[in-house]
Amino acid sequence: MRRILFDSPISRLGYLYATLVGIIWGFVWSTGRVERRGGLIVFRGLPGWAFARGGSCVGGCYLTDQNVSEEVLEHEVVHKRQWQRYGMVFPVLYFLAGRNPLNNRFEIEAGLEKGGYLPRRR
Repeated sequence: MRRILFDSPISRLGYLYATLVGIIWGFVWSTGRVERRGGLIVFRGLPGWAFARGGSCVGGCYLTDQNVSEEVLEHEVVHKRQWQRYGMVFPVLYFLAGRNPLNNRFEIEAGLEKGGYLPRRR
């Protein structure tokens, strides 16, 4: 089952579908700048209800108001890779991993410090 769902043509189709959804959502609600950064399509100026926490990665899109530091974008690129690996199963796996980012394996993999969940070490 893993070979069919993860790192497969099916997961890549799911990633492309999620990216299309992210593009549509971003263009509908973004009032700010839209640009490509670090392999992501970044949509700024979205209302707070249109994304979770400081921003949300949907496929290859990052949806936010203004949370676009280099560290945050590096964190979001890891989420993009997670979308590529798991496709449309990713939201289910993310939900099952829990809302607490300190215990969520996908947030830990993306980097808690870069994601703004922990203070940066000096």
